[in-house]
Amino acid sequence: MPALDPTQLETLVVIAEEGTFDAAARRLHITPSAVSQRIRALERAAGQVLVRRTTPCTPTEAGEPLIRHGRQLRLLLDEATATLNAGDSSDDTVVDLSIVVNADTLATWFRPVLDEVATWDRTALRITVEDQGYSADALRRGEVLAAVTSEPRPVQGCTAEPLGRLRYTPGATPALIERHRKGRGIDWGAIPMIVYNEKDHLQDEVLAAHGATRPPVVHRVPSSHDFHEAIRRGLGWGMLLDAQAEADLESRTTIPLPGAKPIDVQLFWQRWRLDSIALDDLSEAVRRAARDQLRPTRGRRAAQPRSGG
Repeated sequence: MPALDPTQLETLVVIAEEGTFDAAARRLHITPSAVSQRIRALERAAGQVLVRRTTPCTPTEAGEPLIRHGRQLRLLLDEATATLNAGDSSDDTVVDLSIVVNADTLATWFRPVLDEVATWDRTALRITVEDQGYSADALRRGEVLAAVTSEPRPVQGCTAEPLGRLRYTPGATPALIERHRKGRGIDWGAIPMIVYNEKDHLQDEVLAAHGATRPPVVHRVPSSHDFHEAIRRGLGWGMLLDAQAEADLESRTTIPLPGAKPIDVQLFWQRWRLDSIALDDLSEAVRRAARDQLRPTRGRRAAQPRSGG
C-alpha cells in the first residue's frame, strides 16, 4: 500500500467526529466536493472502502485503524507545534486528550485529574461517559486515546494497567426494606429496584446470588448523582457506591440490604502505546488519583461494572 497522505487521514478523522461530509467540510474550511475527493483518494490508496456513506457516516472495519492512526498523528503534530511555538501568543494550537470513563468514576475519584489538567496550558480534555463494557471498543475504533475500563486485556496497540477497585453496597432506605421484609431477609421478587440503564447488570449479580430475578418494578435513573439520590428517597434498592454513600450508610439514611454482600469492581487504565508527553502526564495524574482514592487491586475475579456508572 502506498504511503498515506496525512491530510487525507485528518479528513477521515474529522468525518468520523462530525458525522457527515458537509459538516467535515465546514470544519476544515473546504468544499464537500474536496472532502469527497480526499476520501476517494485515501480509499484508492488503501484499496478498501473506509467510510459508510450513511447518516451519520461511520467508519468501516478497514477505516477504524486508519482513524486511530490519524488521531495519533494529530496528537503528535499538535504536541510538536505547541513545543516549537511555546511563548508565541499568536499560536492557537490546542492538544486534545480524548478519553472515556464511567459516570461513577467521573463523579468521584477522577475529580483530582480534572484539577491537574486545569493547570495545563492549551490542553483540552474531552471526556465521553460510557459503560466499561464498551470503552475498549472506543479504543479499538480510535475514538479515544485512553479509557477507564474493566477490560484487563490490552486492546491492540494499547497498554493496560490496574488502577484499583470501586466498592458497591446493595442498599435502600430502612422504610423500603421494612415494607419488603420476608422472614429475616428481603422479598427479592417484590422490592423495587433501580438500574442505571438497560446495560446495567450490577444489581443482577446480587439477585443471582439470592436465586432471584428482576422484580416487576425496575426504575432507570441514568445519572450517578441522581441514582444515589433516588435510593436515598426510597424509590428502590440499588448498588450504592461507597465513595458517595459513606455518610448515608453511617447515618443509616440508607442501609445495606439484609444478607447481601458488597461487590468490588476492578478498574484498569488502557491507553495508546504512543510516545506522547501529554498522554504520559495524563496517565500519571490518573495513577495518582487512583492510588489516593481507590481500594487496592487484589487477585480475585472482579465483577462487571455498572453500565455508565
